[in-house]
Amino acid sequence: MGLKSQISGMRVRLRLTLLYGALFLLSGAVLLAVTYLLVAHGRTNVEVSALSRSPSGERSLSVYQGDGAPADPRLPAADRRIVQAVRDQAVRQQAETMHRLLVQSGVALAVMSVIATALGWLVAGRVLRPLQTMTAGIRRISARNVHERLALTGPRDELRDLADTVDGLLGRLDAALDSHRRFVANAAHELRTPLTVEHALLEEALIDPDATAESFRARFRQLMVVSEQQARLLESLLVLATSERGLDRLEDVDLAGLTGEVLRGAEPEARRRGVAVAARNRPARIAGDPALVERLVANLVDNALSYNVADGQVDVATGMEGARPFLSVANTGPPVPPEMTDRLLSPFQRLGRTADGGHHGLGLSIVQAIAAAHSADLAVVARPDGGLDVKVLFPEEEKPGKNGQVFSVPVV
Repeated sequence: MGLKSQISGMRVRLRLTLLYGALFLLSGAVLLAVTYLLVAHGRTNVEVSALSRSPSGERSLSVYQGDGAPADPRLPAADRRIVQAVRDQAVRQQAETMHRLLVQSGVALAVMSVIATALGWLVAGRVLRPLQTMTAGIRRISARNVHERLALTGPRDELRDLADTVDGLLGRLDAALDSHRRFVANAAHELRTPLTVEHALLEEALIDPDATAESFRARFRQLMVVSEQQARLLESLLVLATSERGLDRLEDVDLAGLTGEVLRGAEPEARRRGVAVAARNRPARIAGDPALVERLVANLVDNALSYNVADGQVDVATGMEGARPFLSVANTGPPVPPEMTDRLLSPFQRLGRTADGGHHGLGLSIVQAIAAAHSADLAVVARPDGGLDVKVLFPEEEKPGKNGQVFSVPVV
């Protein structure tokens, strides 16, 4: 695996080197062509201006740089031949100069291309060194040492930002794995307790020499209660896992109507506990999963009834807060320390140490997971006189499909 990674890294370095070399060669060739054209376009011809005789009697030829116009026809034929010979010599010299310029520039470009390729290889290696360090660090990190970080040093650039992003991802992964370990440990503990009770009841029935049919029935009734508690626990765990996975589709949900149905179903439990329920259900519609929203409302109402006091009160309200639908459930009950409210949103957290009444401390954690799946804001506040005030503020109302039909949307 390490060798393959090194080979892959070398391939990237080679590609970068070839890219640097090709860019240098291309830019050098363009520069050479532009220079050659400018020199070739700017060349001039040697032209004769006049013929004169010196005091000693020698003839002299005066020349100047001109545009290559024909020699003055007034000159003698011999002088015109001299002018043409000088012009031809100048043209040959110019051609030789341009040829030498082209050859020498080409050689210089070839040499500099080799040097640029070698420098590109070194620069590519230096550029890729932080990436190789990050790759080795990420490969070294596993579930056992996910607490380690890349901690890349150096200037604040794109590679440093990438390393910090990876460190942030590792931090979130570490927190998620730690939460998962605690969840599994707590779930195992919660499941082990009823299994221990079941084993004790069965063992007691087997070793009791004076057991009667009535005693067996009593133990079976106890086993039924324990089994129902296990079923509720497993169902809660399943709902929690489902809601944390996200929503597959959204439907138009009448939050006020659904809350009213949940409250009607909770009336027997409220009467049994002697708790008064006051409802102010104003119209409110949301886009969500009806089954999960119903479980959210039911968990809040059940939590408000279960953790209450004699002759207590539960206030339930739905409506609109601006353009956002909301659900509010408040109850009287034992005092809740303000610092405990956030802990109650975690799985298996409750005020008491035992799962009295079949409650395993999953109610509010399920509420939080369902609210997060619906992109809703959940606020839990401890009331000064005891109890909790829970408010779920859903996103701005979505329009349903035509004729109230169900519509599906992708979940990100």
